[in-house]
Amino acid sequence: MIPDSTLNPPVSDILAIAAHRDDVEQTCGGTLLRMASRGLRTAILDLTQGEAGTRGNAEERAREAVEAARLLGVGWRQALDLPDGAVENTLENRLKIVRVLRLVRPRVVILPYWQARHPDHAATATLGYEACFLAGLTKIENDLPPHRPFKIVYASLYADVRPSFVVDITPFIEQRYAALMAYRSQYANQAAGGGLFVPEEEIRERTFAEARHYGLLAGVCYGEPFVQKEVGLVDDLTLVHVQSI
Repeated sequence: MIPDSTLNPPVSDILAIAAHRDDVEQTCGGTLLRMASRGLRTAILDLTQGEAGTRGNAEERAREAVEAARLLGVGWRQALDLPDGAVENTLENRLKIVRVLRLVRPRVVILPYWQARHPDHAATATLGYEACFLAGLTKIENDLPPHRPFKIVYASLYADVRPSFVVDITPFIEQRYAALMAYRSQYANQAAGGGLFVPEEEIRERTFAEARHYGLLAGVCYGEPFVQKEVGLVDDLTLVHVQSI
């Protein structure tokens, strides 16, 4: 685990937890931008450092993550030391996240959707959920007071599921894209991984097309989709968004 002296996290309203540096930028970067614009405090916890990636290395990814966080208006970002490509839901790993949750004390946690092509993403969804539960248990051995987030939502951009809701990211689409492209080690054209990665000249079109698709579902220009496991609660039917006909 990263030493506590290097964490120094401020209390945040929203914490996005992801397996890899650049996952957040792909799936919920626009949402973090929108929340920051509303005065909410945002934070990111990446579980791995990128040492196993086809492109780049951990040091490059760390520098890029700092720049991406700046572009997203994130108040705090840190990476744990879970092995890249081998994230596992163990008690040891849950407790590492518990410590961060108790330090950051978010009301909302964003996790990756629980079904994914990359095993690290699926593992992070379960690992993060169980850590959120453990973080609220008083007798879990820890020198920090317990804290359990009120809400957990799942970023579902790459999942073939109907979203529970969509966040309008229209005013932030360009900045979202800029934060993603801060990862030059991953998305700039290069020989390494040439057959696996989307060509740089196509990334913008694909990124905007995906956001446009989800935006259209919600009656806005660009959007990011999320799934919640709970039933939603409506207080006033006249204020429900998205026109029916």
